[in-house]
Amino acid sequence: MSLKSAVELRIPDILHAHGQPMSLSDLAAKLEIPPGRTDSLRRLMRVLVSESEESYLLTPASSLLVRDKDTGASPFLLAMLDSVLLTPWQSLGVWFHSEADRTPLLKAHQMEFWELTARSEAFNRMFNEGMASTSRLFSKWLVQKQPQAFVGLKSLIDVGGGTGALALTIAKAFPSIKCTVLDLSHVVADAPEGTPVNFMEGNMFEYVPPFDAVILKWILHDWNDEECVKILKQCKKAIPTKEEGGKVMIVDMVVNSKREDVKATETQLCFDVLMMVLTGGREREEHEWEKMFIDAGFSDYKVTHGSGVLSLIEVYP
Repeated sequence: MSLKSAVELRIPDILHAHGQPMSLSDLAAKLEIPPGRTDSLRRLMRVLVSESEESYLLTPASSLLVRDKDTGASPFLLAMLDSVLLTPWQSLGVWFHSEADRTPLLKAHQMEFWELTARSEAFNRMFNEGMASTSRLFSKWLVQKQPQAFVGLKSLIDVGGGTGALALTIAKAFPSIKCTVLDLSHVVADAPEGTPVNFMEGNMFEYVPPFDAVILKWILHDWNDEECVKILKQCKKAIPTKEEGGKVMIVDMVVNSKREDVKATETQLCFDVLMMVLTGGREREEHEWEKMFIDAGFSDYKVTHGSGVLSLIEVYP
C-alpha cells in the first residue's frame, strides 16, 4: 500500500522528470503537500528506498512505474490494489469452509468478476487500463524477440484483447497482418479510434471468427480447465490447418515446477492464488497446459519462455 500511495502521488513521474537525485524538501515542494506532512513523506520514502535516504532516484525496477512510458506498469499496480480487488482477501479464510461460492470475490461482492466489470464503468476502465499496460510491456518482447511467430500470417484476432494494446503493437510491427480484437460489448465501447486495429463485439465461449491465428494474452488463467477447453475449441474452429499456418498463440504463465528461477516461480505462485481469489482460474504447469490442448483437439504445441514470468505457447491444430 505504500507503493500504491507513491504511485497515486505520482512520485515515480516526478523523480523521472527531475532527472537527477532529488532531495526530500524538493520532492515535498513538488508534491505541494502541507509542511506538517513532510516528515510523514520521509517515513513513506524510507520504506521504499533501497539505499540512501538523503536523496531519491529511480531504479530500473521503479522506472516501470512511470506512467508516460510505454513500459509503464503503474495502471496494473493500481488496478490490483484497488479496494474492489482487495476486499475478497478478507473472506479467504471463511471461503475455505464452504463450497457455496465459486470465489472469495463472489462471496464478498455477490457477483462474479466479469459482472463487476460490466456493471461498473469506472472499474471496467481501470481494469482495462491495467491490462493494457501489461500488454505494452510484454508485446515489445514478443514482436522484437519472437518475430518468427508472425511469419506467414495475414490475419490475427486477439481474443479478449481489451482496448487493443497488444494488437496495436503487432499491427505496427507487422503492417501486412490484419489485426482485430474480439471482446465483450462494454469493453469494445471504450476502444480507441483511428488505429489500424479493428474491434468486434462477441463472446469467445460462443464464437471466434475465422483468422489465420488467434492470440490469447492472459485470458486462459482466468478460467478453470473445462472453461478453457471450451474457449480453445472455439479457437480451433476459427483457424486453418497447421499446414496452412493456422495456430493459437497463448501468452500466459507456465509455472516452473522445478523452481529453477525462484523469484519468477514465487511470482507465478502468487498469481495462482490471486486467480483463485478473483476469478476461479489458475496458473498452470506445462503438463496441465498439454492436457487441455489434447482435450481441445490440438495436435502439438511449442513453449518459448519470455522475459519475466510470461511465456509464448504456440498451439497447432
